[in-house]
Amino acid sequence: MQLKNRWTALLTCGALLIGMLAGCGSAQEPAAQADTTQTAAGAVTATVGTWKTAQTLTPYFYEDFAPEGSAIEIKPFTNPGDQKTALLAGSLDMTGTTIPTAIQAAAAGEPIKIVTSLCNKCSALVVGKDSDIQSAADLRGKTIAYVPGTMHHVLLLDVLRRAGLDPDKGVTLTRIDFFDMGQALSGGQIDAFLSGEPYPSQAVRDGYGRILSYPYFDDSIGTINAAMIVTEDTIAQRPELVQALVDAHVQAAQYMTEAPDAWLDLAASFGTDRDLLETSAENIELCWDIDDTYIQNTENLAQQMLELGLIDHIPDIEAMFDLTFLDKARQSAA
Repeated sequence: MQLKNRWTALLTCGALLIGMLAGCGSAQEPAAQADTTQTAAGAVTATVGTWKTAQTLTPYFYEDFAPEGSAIEIKPFTNPGDQKTALLAGSLDMTGTTIPTAIQAAAAGEPIKIVTSLCNKCSALVVGKDSDIQSAADLRGKTIAYVPGTMHHVLLLDVLRRAGLDPDKGVTLTRIDFFDMGQALSGGQIDAFLSGEPYPSQAVRDGYGRILSYPYFDDSIGTINAAMIVTEDTIAQRPELVQALVDAHVQAAQYMTEAPDAWLDLAASFGTDRDLLETSAENIELCWDIDDTYIQNTENLAQQMLELGLIDHIPDIEAMFDLTFLDKARQSAA
């Protein structure tokens, strides 16, 4: 089915190109975009943003589960804020983003909606392999690497709060990019870091780190991490497109969970060691569903972001979600 879909997509793109050369309209015009979004057969064309990390590859499988003849272009990003900006600018029809970024967008009045979840978990608090740190309380006086404003930042502060540690006085927080944290830990510049996979698993595999904890607290943020968003205009003007993408997301996530080799092979093709990916996968949850607990955890996250000064007010959290497409997809998948 995958090969057939890709050849059909190529033939469809060729037909569209011939039509444009014959004077049928420019692909840059809004009207032409609307014309190519849906066809009589139900096929869709779309551009979707995500990251090239193991936990965020679900969109790369969309075309295999979209209506026959669909053409879905995947654009990789490295920053969730850039993805959101591209979506609002009209360069993307749907994109992945972190839940903190979605909350910040909603607090700023930006017209985005979460339509399905993307991944959960993926985080870990790492300390030196031979460190005397055996619990979060032992972090007192230690230097910890973090990236401000991320989900991992919020999780780290939650860990410190529960251990009775003041992040301004009890520890030293130092900003280091995720891909540099391992080197800083192995070199002794820091005592710990909290980041996403595969860096925690890499620290263990390479022998310089160990996992102190997986900072998921059921009475707080839980395991939420990232989701797929669209604009309110896309929902209003092209609901069929949104439905097709959400349907594809649900089926793709289920397929990747049931066929992990296909998922991890794709992840390895982007340059990460296959064995490391298999280890990392134990701390990654590919997902699609959103329930009341997920929304409550988002509310808890927004409250912590407010306390951190990352937002100046808590937006209407329930209004951030449009689950009508997910409800239909769930019924179809049952």
